[in-house]
Amino acid sequence: MRYLSNRSFLKKIPILIALMVGFYGCKSDNSSEQTAEQAPPALIKSADFNADSAFQFVQKQVDFGARVPNTAPHKACGDYLVATLKKYGWQVVEQPFTATTFDGKKLNARNIIGSFNPQASKRILLASHWDSRPFSDQDSLVKNKPVLAANDGASGVGVLLEIARILSKETAKPEIGVDIIFFDAEDWGSSDSEDTGIEYSGFCLGSQHWAANKHNPNYTAYFGILLDMVGAKGATFFKEGYSTQMADDVVRQVWTTASRLGYSNYFIEEAGGAITDDHVPVNKVARIPMIDIIHTRQHNLSKTFFDQWHTAHDTMENIDPKTLKAVGQTLVQVLYQEAKDQPL
Repeated sequence: MRYLSNRSFLKKIPILIALMVGFYGCKSDNSSEQTAEQAPPALIKSADFNADSAFQFVQKQVDFGARVPNTAPHKACGDYLVATLKKYGWQVVEQPFTATTFDGKKLNARNIIGSFNPQASKRILLASHWDSRPFSDQDSLVKNKPVLAANDGASGVGVLLEIARILSKETAKPEIGVDIIFFDAEDWGSSDSEDTGIEYSGFCLGSQHWAANKHNPNYTAYFGILLDMVGAKGATFFKEGYSTQMADDVVRQVWTTASRLGYSNYFIEEAGGAITDDHVPVNKVARIPMIDIIHTRQHNLSKTFFDQWHTAHDTMENIDPKTLKAVGQTLVQVLYQEAKDQPL
């Protein structure tokens, strides 16, 4: 997975905090004058996100083995993802493509797109990558071993499969269109971002391809949400830098929703670093505002991501249903709020 692209703006955090303290200090005397119209809309009743079901979707992917492109486990898992979306009544499009890695290898890859309520004009895009990294370059012992990628890949896919299952139930359908994209060939990039001279350092091959060749040339979405590494115990999701630059209103909506649901210990109200990830080409090329919910550790720059990142230990023992629940229930609530509060 990707790298921290812009740590420099972290130095601005104390300045921003000072400005915010001053701003809100000036407003405090007038707080009693706030009107009811300024209050956030009430949380409507949404479907319940089943964390145990999501956990099983993560387990199923890991059971195939490392989903490295050009391998049998990769093909088998891709077929499973297609079949599962179809089982839940989603319209599925497979987008095969040939990708060239930073080290010159040709990959037989495919993006998998599922659509719920395809006739709806207002659409929300949800995404995660489904491939595994071919080497454990951050591991101290087995650097050439493929990553099982329970968290860095499978966790986001598991959350989205559970959302697909929820929306397939007749009694739980919000009147909105939802598209899920499982991006392929995301994680075959160089860990040394200074040496490749390649855009995105070889990461995000599937999202780059889709952004330049959308499965429907006229496709657009109201906004998008990318999930990456959303299953670890005690995960923290800071406000990722590119997300706030390119889709700050969506960031605020998601983080506010998470807080109102009681998940502020996961969704941290602080600025994070800018991470090169699949949302960047979606924003820049497809012109769809997309944010990234990604596990980072803001105050430990020696370890930006979770402990098992890009190692042979990114396994199921580190996946926590509580984290899956926090992310999944937040997304479900966002979808239901959009269906109620915004016209189609």
